[in-house]
Amino acid sequence: MPEDIPGHLQSLVAAALGDDAAREALATLVVPAALATNGGPYVSRAVFAMALNAALFQDLLARVPTGAAYVSDVRAAGGRILLDHGALRTIALPSGPTGALPPGYLAFARILEPLGYEVAGLYPLERLKMTGRAFRHRDLPEELSQFFVSELHVERFSPAFQKVAAHVFGSTRDPLDATATAALDAFEREGVCDFDLARRALPKLVAAFGRWHEAPSLLAYEALLAESPEAAWIATEGSAFNHATDRVDNVEALAEAQRRLGRPIKAEVERSASGGVRQTAFKADPVERVFHDLAGAVRRLVPGSFYEFITREPLPTGGLDLRFDSANAQGIFKMTATA
Repeated sequence: MPEDIPGHLQSLVAAALGDDAAREALATLVVPAALATNGGPYVSRAVFAMALNAALFQDLLARVPTGAAYVSDVRAAGGRILLDHGALRTIALPSGPTGALPPGYLAFARILEPLGYEVAGLYPLERLKMTGRAFRHRDLPEELSQFFVSELHVERFSPAFQKVAAHVFGSTRDPLDATATAALDAFEREGVCDFDLARRALPKLVAAFGRWHEAPSLLAYEALLAESPEAAWIATEGSAFNHATDRVDNVEALAEAQRRLGRPIKAEVERSASGGVRQTAFKADPVERVFHDLAGAVRRLVPGSFYEFITREPLPTGGLDLRFDSANAQGIFKMTATA
């Protein structure tokens, strides 16, 4: 284990990924210096949040070969990845919960808020009939990865779409068990959690960022796709990290370098209205999914997750511009519009 990686952090990530993958993840990411403490009976919410982010980042790389190739290049050059944010998508049905989950973003607010996150911005995504919320960490806002949690408003679509969505997403199960809930309760009350409980809880919380409803039929998938590629994406991929984002110094130069390598990067860079945030991304890597209908099992390539890049400029008042931008976000969402 590298000397600058906290023992608790290493052990937590290993509980979710195994020893080798944990070492790989923590050697790849920038770990905030404030988390470089060892030992003791308790885990702070910030250390646990870092462990959660590391595990989710490693999971995304396993599903996104284009992103993994880029990260391999960075590692080979002696660099590390500064994880800016991870993004996930949720479903809000017209009324009530989403299956056994709280509706929309609340399914993840109950995880993120006890770990020290708070909603720092609300972003209407009107073209997509969605709303995004940025969750920023209260203790280390510039150093710990944010979460961009979007929710799709099913009531804004046709009655036929609403019926299919209720059928597909109404089967969602709640992945949080007593262990995960006990750890979150401890973090919420005290800001810390017993190390052994935290170690047992982390794999449960990592697993929550996945698909917990039944796989859709091909007919249902196509009905959702006809009105919302985002809903169709959630139908096959659930609330896995839709993308992870690398904070870089010059996103334009990076995009051009990746383009020369022949990687499928977005044609243009998205710029925020303020000019302080610039983003681009690789196109989503396709994944094969199995759909079941009366004719039997059908295999189809659908859009998976992707890897994004962002440059954040300093604010005139000091600190980085940590905001998001609705127009930028809607442009980036197009990365999963087609396989």
